[in-house]
Amino acid sequence: MKQDKKLVVAISSRALFDLDESHAIFEQEGKESFCRYQVEHEDKVLAPGVAFSLVKKLLALNKVLPAPMVEVILLSRNSADTGLRVFNSIQHHELDVCRAAFTSGQSPFNYIAAFSAHLFLSTNAEDVAKALDAGYAAATIMSSSKSANESEQLRIAFDGDAVLFSDESERIYRSDGLQAFTENEITEARNPLSGGPFKAFLAALHQIQTLFGPDQSPIRTALVTARAAPAHERVVRTLRAWNIRIDEALFLGGMDKGPFLRAFGADIFFDDQKGHCESACLHVATGHVPHGIANR
Repeated sequence: MKQDKKLVVAISSRALFDLDESHAIFEQEGKESFCRYQVEHEDKVLAPGVAFSLVKKLLALNKVLPAPMVEVILLSRNSADTGLRVFNSIQHHELDVCRAAFTSGQSPFNYIAAFSAHLFLSTNAEDVAKALDAGYAAATIMSSSKSANESEQLRIAFDGDAVLFSDESERIYRSDGLQAFTENEITEARNPLSGGPFKAFLAALHQIQTLFGPDQSPIRTALVTARAAPAHERVVRTLRAWNIRIDEALFLGGMDKGPFLRAFGADIFFDDQKGHCESACLHVATGHVPHGIANR
């Protein structure tokens, strides 16, 4: 299968594995001590990080697909030398990750396009912001103490405005208030919203879903939005116009999203608003999308 037909996810080493101990050495003692520590411990297997379960489920999709359609790429600020510990851990955990870019401290975001990645996940907010500014779906992985969803099905949840959709409506809400926002959405109900940074990623998930019946798909998606009726109609019609499937849609009207994400069993949730992310990560793994008016 051609590379451009695959769903490609790029991930940083700190999102994939728990590197808090070595990162603390880097912060407190500097790069030289960090490099020495990593080399001295390169045979000590790293524990799973926040996005480890997500990566395992992404790669497991290849076992049920007619041909491999999912690839995970490692994009790391480590050097190849210090990155040896990361690859040793990848092999230990039997993750089918064979492509990587080690940039020795530089931002790796330039390699997102070269690898044709649909999504970039990192703990480095600066790298994520650069990726979003360049037009790629990206999120800063936030730490979460909650255990992963044990279901074999991959479940991904998205916020709407500034994530799946543009922030055009959010701008009206922030400048003119809820009533103006609602009136605009009623007026524009039959005019689809523009796509946000995660539209292409959702479309790639949808392409895999089309290979299965609705009840057999190994992927399940959800829209979890603070919108409520009557502002829901434009969202529904937008997804219909895009011909993209969303399995569940939760219009919460400002309610706390966390309990609903836990009920859905999300392996990860993407939202542009930091406050929503801080609440959500108490329940599920969460990616902050620093995009749109809420992050200006």
